[in-house]
Amino acid sequence: MPTGHRYVLPTLPGVDGFTVHYIVAMDETAAADAQNTDGEHHHAGDDRAQTGGPDEWDLDYRAGVTDLLGALAYGELRAFSQLAQDSEHAPGLRSTAELARLAAREFAHYEALAERLASLGVATEDAMEPFVAAIDEFHDRTQASGWLEGLVKAYVGEGIAQDFYREVAQYVDADTQALVRDVVHEDNGAADFIVTAVCEAIAADPRLAGRLALWGRRLVGEAITQAQRVGVEHDALAGLLVGSPGRSGADLAELGRMFARLTDEHTRRMERLGLNA
Repeated sequence: MPTGHRYVLPTLPGVDGFTVHYIVAMDETAAADAQNTDGEHHHAGDDRAQTGGPDEWDLDYRAGVTDLLGALAYGELRAFSQLAQDSEHAPGLRSTAELARLAAREFAHYEALAERLASLGVATEDAMEPFVAAIDEFHDRTQASGWLEGLVKAYVGEGIAQDFYREVAQYVDADTQALVRDVVHEDNGAADFIVTAVCEAIAADPRLAGRLALWGRRLVGEAITQAQRVGVEHDALAGLLVGSPGRSGADLAELGRMFARLTDEHTRRMERLGLNA
């Protein structure tokens, strides 16, 4: 997708020390397609999701779906590996079992994504490869220094990335959308376990709250930076969100609302942990 205009959306509040802009490159033709005949922008939900089966998809849309599923698949695979490692450092058998269960859930998601890619005639490894560097960089830059930081990362850091992919999924076909929503659906049991563990630790040592709050802000900054990199470096994936000739996407106002929703969800998670966003 040619880069005609660049729209820079607001940063997430509370991300100290980070310039977290999400830059969406829009082709002039795609921007025009996002308007109706009266010159007004489409609102969210107006003919934005792709219809028809894979045999009817154009090459750009197929490439975008492949990118979306590939990015998610590698994200789930890395999350599985990270949680499995974290489980080895858990302070008790119950905690070990809970993290092992979370890791198994992430791998089940990876397998579901791989199955969908195979049905599209795409090798999972090929779909994941373009996203390895960005996702690995996120994990390399956010290595937890202890058990509690690992829990906050699993809840806050992974959560903001999943929220982003959930937003993109609003613009794809029904089958892909259902799969993505299932993969990024928040596990209430897992969330409750993490929230309880962190809140109990803070209650026992209130000094932890400040350190973990700073860690949460760093995580969301790195996660949004990763989403920015993934979106900007992969035109087909960005095209799912902002549209392309013949297929509408989010206009600038809707992109602003999307970031407001991401901010709200981040704040909600931080508040559940008893931390300031």
